[in-house]
Amino acid sequence: MNPKLSLFLPVYNEEENLPRLNEKIFQAMAQLGQSFEVIYVDDGSSDRSLELLKQFAAADARIRVVAFRRNYGQTAAMAAGIDAARGEVLIPMDADLQNDPADITRLLAKLDEGFDVVSGWRKDRQDAFITRTFPSRIANGLISKIGGVPLHDYGCSLKAYRREVLKDVNLYGEMHRFIPIYAAWAGARVTEIPVAHYPRTAGKSKYGLSRTIKVVFDLVTIKFMASYMTKPIYIFGWAGVLCFALSAFSAAFACLMKFANWPKHADFIQTPLPVLAMVMGALGVQFFLMGLIAEMLVRTYHESQGKSIYTIKAKIYFERGATDDEHQ
Repeated sequence: MNPKLSLFLPVYNEEENLPRLNEKIFQAMAQLGQSFEVIYVDDGSSDRSLELLKQFAAADARIRVVAFRRNYGQTAAMAAGIDAARGEVLIPMDADLQNDPADITRLLAKLDEGFDVVSGWRKDRQDAFITRTFPSRIANGLISKIGGVPLHDYGCSLKAYRREVLKDVNLYGEMHRFIPIYAAWAGARVTEIPVAHYPRTAGKSKYGLSRTIKVVFDLVTIKFMASYMTKPIYIFGWAGVLCFALSAFSAAFACLMKFANWPKHADFIQTPLPVLAMVMGALGVQFFLMGLIAEMLVRTYHESQGKSIYTIKAKIYFERGATDDEHQ
């Protein structure tokens, strides 16, 4: 039988933390009294992490291990964990002992209140302020503003998801942190609770300032997909309109200077305006053509794979006959 809970953890060079981490996980799970599984995803570790994970799995049938051929990054490891999970509730967390498995109880209690996603919030974060905490606050503010889901801490891996909100989520780049946004777009109820956070005592952090820049790039992609995934001609069309407007303005101003001597006389070869008008006109045409190509790609994507442009939470009374519907 499938377990109630699936806990999955990306692992990359964490051999010093794994024994204590595994012990804390099973202590926390024992207190819950629910069936569970633990999925470790080894992301191409170069230390003894995979060897330790194999030992854990050999000692307990509730542990499963996914081993990558090389280091693919946290998003790929999270996607592998989601694909391998069999539980009704999916719970990711980090393997660096900075998250506390004991907080899982509180996440599940919040799910029982009717939420579909419960995100951890490292309210008292124990990381370097300049290189980790401060850039994270800026990124979280941008993500909340653009994504429309106000969470304090998108970077906290410790979360709880109902299985159905993740079934159609495909992850790329650094987009694992945006899963609550994907879920909210599909109609899920999202909330957050403060969770414990501890300083790293062993191993080396894999994050830095470059991660924040990558998150911003992925955020632009997320915004584009949210607003224009099924109607890309809108953004390309408006860009084309802007270019045409600049082209027309440049051409008109150049004609005024040559033929009306306003604000002063200048031949076409004496001003860059004619060149600007031609360049902007050409760009406008290109933007419109790109929009049409994007429209064809979107239709091919949805129609060739049977992808729906909407998601259904439930079908109510669909099993009843027409007579029953008429009396409703």
